[in-house]
Amino acid sequence: MSTRKRYWLMKTEPDTFSIDDLRKVGVEPWNGVRNYQARNFMRDGMQVGDGVLFYHSNCPVPGIVGTATIKSTAYPDPTQFDKKSDYYDPKAKPEEPRWVLVDVAFERKLKRTIALDEIKQQAEALGEGFSLIARGNRLSVLPVTAAQWKHLLSME
Repeated sequence: MSTRKRYWLMKTEPDTFSIDDLRKVGVEPWNGVRNYQARNFMRDGMQVGDGVLFYHSNCPVPGIVGTATIKSTAYPDPTQFDKKSDYYDPKAKPEEPRWVLVDVAFERKLKRTIALDEIKQQAEALGEGFSLIARGNRLSVLPVTAAQWKHLLSME
């Protein structure tokens, strides 16, 4: 039985930041999230120790490639204040930050990618509430139930 409280799926483009990059650095601030719902999941839902399914998107075979752990509670994303950053937000002020991030720690790389196509074939087993395969969902941070976490990792 896992002692984790919550589970998440976090998407990244592997040419920007991959599971191998996370393995090299160990812990990385998950910056650049600029969607309010995804921000709220990080700010209001994530806790230290939560499990993360590390997902590569916008690549030849999108899918789950590893697992990670949430290493910090949410704190202001410094890129929102950096005029040279792609993630700069002129409406964000240090005294009133709009965007947050969490630190994510490498856990393991899967033996193989659990491809999105395979995940879609498991829609019934994953249940209606699985956001990754919901039509029109583009969020980079998604909640995952304990049952979905277990099922997805069993596909490895």
